[in-house]
Amino acid sequence: MAMLYSFVPMAFFMSLLVRAMSVDIDSTWYDAHATFYGDMNGGGTMQGACGYGNLFEQGYGLQTTALSTALFNHGFACGSCYEIKCVNDPQRCIKGAGSIKVTATNFCPPNNKNGWCNPPRKHFDLSMKMFTTIAEYKAGIIPVQYRRVPCIKIGGVKFQLKGNPNFLLVLIYNVGNAGDISSVSIKGSRSTEWNQMKHNWGEDWNTGLNLVGQALSFQVTTSDGKKLEFSNVAPANWQFGKTYQSKQNF
Repeated sequence: MAMLYSFVPMAFFMSLLVRAMSVDIDSTWYDAHATFYGDMNGGGTMQGACGYGNLFEQGYGLQTTALSTALFNHGFACGSCYEIKCVNDPQRCIKGAGSIKVTATNFCPPNNKNGWCNPPRKHFDLSMKMFTTIAEYKAGIIPVQYRRVPCIKIGGVKFQLKGNPNFLLVLIYNVGNAGDISSVSIKGSRSTEWNQMKHNWGEDWNTGLNLVGQALSFQVTTSDGKKLEFSNVAPANWQFGKTYQSKQNF
């Protein structure tokens, strides 16, 4: 049963949290570098290439990063989560800072010079708040190690519906565990067939089917191959511009 930001029991929240914490995405540490962009309040980090919009409203806050081309995977890496620590530079790393955990919400584009975000370099352009948690502000750029970790989310996957009757654009977010999505299918309540959606950009997926007046169901597959079906997550009277939250998560 679908809901529009309606109440879900705390026991359900906790079951999702425990489930997410029990999964290792990739325990191997890899070498990379990191910089920062924006300001301490998140100015300059909103919107971006993943389509999330206001990161505070959608639950990502300042715990975010932009990814270089080598990591971004044409937008399919949006929503993936990483643990990052500053290493091998005692002058720039903050002693005892430990690690940070961030979600990929943007793209750090290459430039015409030998930029840090140019292929094949693995690079994280962190929010300023996250960068200064592990390194001195004046450092500018730091060597780091990173690994993929489960995305810890409270509540179900969310579907924001945009577009018009002949072009439905769906932003899918608050995705737990792997966090990033590899494929999406959609079905209206007057149909028995699933229709593959097209990856538009970031975590926006689109279809040209006119599904106005039908309850909407989705099949979502994350990068680790897990697939969930979200039946009738948007009721038949759904509206463009609204977000509908499921009762399930990965």
